[in-house]
Parts: sequence; C-alpha cells; structure tokens
Amino acid sequence: MTCGTDGDGDGRKEDRASAIEPAQLSALLEDSVEDLYEHAPCGYLSTLLDGRIAKVNTTLLDWLGYQRDDLVGRKHFSDLLTVGGRLYHETHFAPLLRMQGEIRGIALELKAADGTRLPVLVTSTVKTGADGQPLVIRTTVFDARDRRAYETELLRARQESERERERLTTLNATLQKTLLPPTLVNVPGLDVAAYYHVASVDEVGGDFYDLFPLAAGTWGLFLGDVCGKGAAAAAVTSLARYTLRAAAVYDADPVSVLGNLNTVLNHEFNGADPRFCTVVFGLLTPDPVQGGFHITLAGGGHPPALLMRADATADFLPTPGGQLMGVLPDAHIATATLRLAPGDTLLLYTDGLTEAHTDGKARYGDDALLDFGRALAPTTASDTIGAVRDLLGTFGQGVDDDTAVLAVHVPRPSSEEQQ
Repeated sequence: MTCGTDGDGDGRKEDRASAIEPAQLSALLEDSVEDLYEHAPCGYLSTLLDGRIAKVNTTLLDWLGYQRDDLVGRKHFSDLLTVGGRLYHETHFAPLLRMQGEIRGIALELKAADGTRLPVLVTSTVKTGADGQPLVIRTTVFDARDRRAYETELLRARQESERERERLTTLNATLQKTLLPPTLVNVPGLDVAAYYHVASVDEVGGDFYDLFPLAAGTWGLFLGDVCGKGAAAAAVTSLARYTLRAAAVYDADPVSVLGNLNTVLNHEFNGADPRFCTVVFGLLTPDPVQGGFHITLAGGGHPPALLMRADATADFLPTPGGQLMGVLPDAHIATATLRLAPGDTLLLYTDGLTEAHTDGKARYGDDALLDFGRALAPTTASDTIGAVRDLLGTFGQGVDDDTAVLAVHVPRPSSEEQQ
C-alpha cells in the first residue's frame, strides 16, 4: 500500500512537470533567441531599403558607443561609415547588394561615437516578402581589429623583409663588382669586350675574368668559374683572381700560372668543405710581322674557347685533359696555341651559357653554341658580346647559373693602313 501511494505521487509530479515544461521551454527559447541577438559575438543591424537603421543589437552599440535611440530611425547605415567607406558603399556595395541580394566579407571602417574607427567585415542580405519584393536589409558586422592588427604586423614584417632583401641585393651587387675589373685594360691592336650575366640577385656568383698588362709587349687574360655560390664562393673567387694576377707577374707561363693557382686552392680548401674552380689563362703577344696576336691558352677543366675566324668559319679551341683547379695536389694542365689574325675573334665563356635551358628542359649545349659562332662569324668583340647577351635574354628563367663571357678581336687594318 505504501509503495502504491508513493508511486501515484511520483506520477502526479511527473504530470505536473510535463504540464509546465512546454511553457517554460518556450520562454527559455524566446529569452535565448533575444539574448543571442542582443549579445552575439558580432554586430547585427537591420535597415530599411533606403538605408535607415531599423534595428541594432547591443553588441554593435557597445562597439560604437551609441545609445539605441541615437541610431534607430535617425541614422542611415552609410552615416556610420568613414568618407572612403561611404563612397565605396554608394558606388559598389549598395549596387551589388541590389543586383545580387547578398554581399559578403566586405572590409569597411565604422565611425564610433568618439570619432575612433572600427575596422569591420560586413555581410549584408536582402530579406524579401512572400511576393518576392525586398523588405529590409540585414547586416552582420564582424570586429576585424585583431585581423587588422595581424595584417598590419604582417605588412610590417613583409616591408622589413623587402628592405632586408634590398640591402642583401645591394651588398651582393657591391661584392660582385669587387670580384670583377671595373674596366678592361686597353691593349693596342686588340678590341676587347666582356659581360657578366647574374642569374640571381640573392646570391653572389663565382664567375670571374680579367685582362691585364704583364712584361713589355705581353698581356694576360683569364676567365674562370668557382664551384658554388654565396659568400664562400666569393672568397674563393677573390683568392683565385688575385692569385692568378700575382702568379702571372712572377712567371707568365700559363702552365706555371695555373699550377700556382692549383697549389693555393688545394692548400687552402682541402678540408671538410673543399672548393675548386675551372679556369682558362691566356698569354697574349703581338705579332709584329704578320699582325694580330699569338695566344697561348692553359686550361684547368674549363670549357673550350670558341674561335670565330675572319673567313667566316668557327670552331672550338679545346684544351683536352685539363683538370679542375684545387682538387688534386698536381693537377694536369692542358695547353693550346694559336695566332689570332686580323678579323679573328676569340670567345671565352663559363658553362652557365651552355648549361642554360632553352625550353625549361633541354640544355643549350656545345653544338648549339658552335652553330651560334658559325652564324656570327666573322664578327667583332662588341658584336659577339651583344649577341651573347641577346641569346641569354631569350632563355629567360632558363639561365640558372651566372655566366661570364670575354671576347678579344683583332680588327682588320683600315684601307689607309693597308696602303
């Protein structure tokens, strides 16, 4: 009996709870919906079709520092915008909203009551009636202050990075200039031209060249390519360049000059980070009888020179068997001799030219360079360098290594000299 009475009591309690639950739930839902609107983490406002504010939530009022009566029925949405924002609203925002019925994620700035600016992202939609006619415009406003601060910091970091890159580019360019002669020496009876193509402004290349006087009536020239890029390659380039000049003054024999370079590089860079280079060194001596110049070339693992003759022929002048400078204590050095007659042109180059990619894949190659020389001959030093510059320009991004070229040409005698 007692158990039965308790059970009936429990049943009545459940009935009473179920009887009032829908009303309480409805009240709670209504309160939650209103509270969610008023205190949402974003701003809400509704405007009439002419832009007058009809409704605004507490969140947006707090952000802007207004009272509800300051805005509702008194101001238009455009009144809350800055001058630039108002112009954008009239020329872009409002027309697009009318055409599309919705516009999302537009960055604007709202003017607060105290005159400060609030960066926001705005999304607006047009609510229509059952007949499809527009009734009001509902707008959601997201606080973009954190985003603006992030963008500002990102912009500052980007600007600093660009300034740092500009400083690095300037430093690299300055360092690169110190590794090349400011001007090429004037050799009587010889025209000379050179060009250095920089593949990347972010790194110092390892190509180098020079032309300089030695004993009376002789000149030395060289062109080389250090393995690698950057400061380490620049250090080797500087050492190689000045070693070659000093060794040539002491003993101008090309084999002796390269032998000295090989000894220095092998001694200085034979540790955990070995450094080496390819190089060709030439000794020029005028031919007083027939005109032109006698040239002796010594090669240490360097690509062959390209000889373009006055008779419109062209061919490579190889120095076969020459080994890289700095790798072995006693590197083999190959030599070649020639007479550069009037009208002849000799081109020295680094492998950035032949290793360039013509279409993103295929290498330009030795055969193409030989065809290039045959089409160019007979030519002059300046015309040769100009043609090479144009050729490198056609490769675009296909030139991924610095390229140095040096051309020497013996001009033909003028008609008065021949007489």
